[in-house]
Formats: sequence, structure tokens, C-alpha cells
Amino acid sequence: MEQSTNSVELQGILAGRPAYSHSAGGDVYFRFPLTVQRLSGVADTVNIIARRELLQQTEILDGDRVYVQGELRSFNNKSGYGNKLVITVFARLLEIREGEDLNRVRLFGAICKPPTLRRTPMGREICDIMLAVNRRYGRSDYLPCIAWGRVAERVACWNVGTQLRLTGRIQSRNYIKNENDVAVEKTAFEVSVMDAERLEEAAPEAARQAER
Repeated sequence: MEQSTNSVELQGILAGRPAYSHSAGGDVYFRFPLTVQRLSGVADTVNIIARRELLQQTEILDGDRVYVQGELRSFNNKSGYGNKLVITVFARLLEIREGEDLNRVRLFGAICKPPTLRRTPMGREICDIMLAVNRRYGRSDYLPCIAWGRVAERVACWNVGTQLRLTGRIQSRNYIKNENDVAVEKTAFEVSVMDAERLEEAAPEAARQAER
């Protein structure tokens, strides 16, 4: 795969037929779920967005093993329903392909919120990071990431605006949110960071821009 600021490779099992998502700029987009197994046996079901033309090139059916190459995208949901930050994978390549499950993310961006270091009840370090990744036409995707152990300790010391390159995988996490005194189960998506490399320390003005 060629180098880019945002690249995702997934391979898993199609968990539902593509359904209409939205239209924009004269293009029609469909959404479908792809279930990818971790080495631990836990499954993550990731939502994929694809243009109608791409789906017409490769017909995919429930239970097919599908390879997806694309980009991780974020959407700020202002409808009041569902998660405020919606994370999907925008597909640029689809193939029916045999082989082991695959979940690989490579991102280049800037820290846009102060990293938060915390510890599990077992004493393991975790660091929450919000990464701003540029895309075309001046837009950016804001992607939640989580680092563990020594990587977490290292990233926690980096400032807002710091540019970094990281590798990891998409993972899902279920949680309970109280809405109008009703407990509602929701699913959040984030990038579980395997490695992170600091490329440039933010200048004061760049840091202020990233925080906005």
C-alpha cells in the first residue's frame, strides 16, 4: 500500500448486506458491517461506507470473506440520536478474498486535545489521544486513539499540536450511557495503538490552532 496520512486494511466476514447510507455530490453511498476477529477471539464489527459504483464492481453477499482498503473517517453527529462522534471506514477497494482476518491502521496527524493518562484497576497505563488527520479540501478527521503500557507513558508527555505517526487496529468498545434516566448500551470505536512515533514538536501557535 502506498504511504498516506490515513490508511486502513481490513479482512473479515460480511455481517449484513449493503444498505443505503446517504447521497452527496451526485454520488450514492452504501453502508455495511464487517466482522473482524482479534487474535484473542473477540470480534469487532466495523461499519464500512462505499460508493455504489464500487459495490457494482464486486458483488458481496452475507458470509463472504471481504478485503477492504480505505481510510478511517469521522462524522460529528448533530441529530441527537446515537453517538456524537461516528467512526466508519471509507472503502476505496473491495475484494472477495480468502485468508486470515486482518485489521491494520496507519495514521499521520496531530494531537488535538491534551492526552489523558490513566490506569486500569490492575495498574496498567492507558493514554487517550484525539488525533486530527488531514484529508483533501481542507477537511480533517478527528480520531480517538488509545495507547497502552510504555507507549501510553510516552505519548502522555507529548503536547497538543505534536505531529505523530502511529500504527494500530480499529477496535469496538461497548458502554452504558444514561439517557433520560434510561440505561442505553452504545458502541464506541477507537484505534488501539501498537506503536507511535513523534515526528515534530508543536510550535506554540500550531498548538493553539489544534486545540480549537
